Amino acid sequence: MTDAEHDDVLHLKDPQAIRAYAHRTRMELVGLLRTEGPLTATRAAELTGESVASCSYHLRMLAKYGVVEEVPGPGRQKPWRATAQYTNIPSTSADPAVQAAWSEARSFFTQFYFEEVARAQKTAHDLPAEWREAEEFGDSLLYLTAAELGELSDAISTLVDRFADRNTRPELRPEGAELVQMLRIAFRKDRGAHHDER
Repeated sequence: MTDAEHDDVLHLKDPQAIRAYAHRTRMELVGLLRTEGPLTATRAAELTGESVASCSYHLRMLAKYGVVEEVPGPGRQKPWRATAQYTNIPSTSADPAVQAAWSEARSFFTQFYFEEVARAQKTAHDLPAEWREAEEFGDSLLYLTAAELGELSDAISTLVDRFADRNTRPELRPEGAELVQMLRIAFRKDRGAHHDER
């Protein structure tokens, strides 16, 4: 199952919304709200290391495009929550503006995730042995049709979905469970329109 097939998914189709979402601090805030929220800007600042003013600004920008929203809180507190657990940005669109925004966002996501992976590898020695052994870092080369690649993605999604409820329901997290970031990247090696005739 892809993110787009979940019920709890935000579809970003506005080029300005796509560009606003593709921002390091905003992505970090959305991730926190999806796993730890609702949170006030003050608590978000404590967790991210950003200033309260910075978190407030970025939360308001996200709210402008419907990614987060304010919810009632105790007393004068104004916590924020994510409006969905998943985000879908169309990889193809007839609108050139959307296509251009997605291309820019994809470049940002590539750099963002590369830095996350690099940091994880650099600090792997700090982890207990059981976590070092459980983490995965590798690749596979497979000959697949486009339809088979879709089937493989769906199969992986089905496995991952077994654990998705733990994001919003902490009581389902077993003892020892930690937040794990799982990246899924699969791409055709030959980027040309077709193979050369031989």
